[in-house]
Amino acid sequence: MRYPWWRLLLFVCVASVPCYWLYLATAAALGPDPGKVLVDNLGQGALILLLCSLAMTPLRSLTGWSGWIVFRRQLGLWALGYAVLHLIAYLYFLLGLDFSGFAAELVDRPYIAVGAIALLGLSVLAATSTRWSMRKLGKRWKKLHRVVFPTLLVVLLHMLWVVRSDAGRWSLYASIAAVLLIARIPAVQRGLAEVHAKWRRAAISKKPENNR
Repeated sequence: MRYPWWRLLLFVCVASVPCYWLYLATAAALGPDPGKVLVDNLGQGALILLLCSLAMTPLRSLTGWSGWIVFRRQLGLWALGYAVLHLIAYLYFLLGLDFSGFAAELVDRPYIAVGAIALLGLSVLAATSTRWSMRKLGKRWKKLHRVVFPTLLVVLLHMLWVVRSDAGRWSLYASIAAVLLIARIPAVQRGLAEVHAKWRRAAISKKPENNR
């Protein structure tokens, strides 16, 4: 396993955040409706982790360090984990584990159905993220994992529906998503690689001067 200590550090950091939120909820530090805050925080956390996972490929192109890709799968799996916790918190705190009510919510509230579609997309990506799936699917694996892009758009639509009164926060996430999607354009990827090559040449050219 490459970079085990960095992987462990990422695991501890990401896993500790929901525990901290839960502690704040039990300490009555999340306001009058801690359950709603937990639901919202977990949903936003899932989106942030998904954006972080999508940032790994552009960062590799820009820096030339292949280590970024090592963390892409881990971040993607955590995005699914947060999304599942988001759903569980919604069922427990907002619906009181009324599963028949959840079925009605899917019909009556479109943003719930959109969220379910996003969760399905993340689940498909996680289920096929193993080495076995990569070998089994071959060239089709990359095509399948392009589902992450429409999944991201569905997640953003879900969030927009939920936080209509706070469009500024949504605009921030949407802007970051737009930058990351643009960075996937082949011409932009080549440009990032060229920037890295220039930085490397400049660093190499400075070494003889520093040794004089």
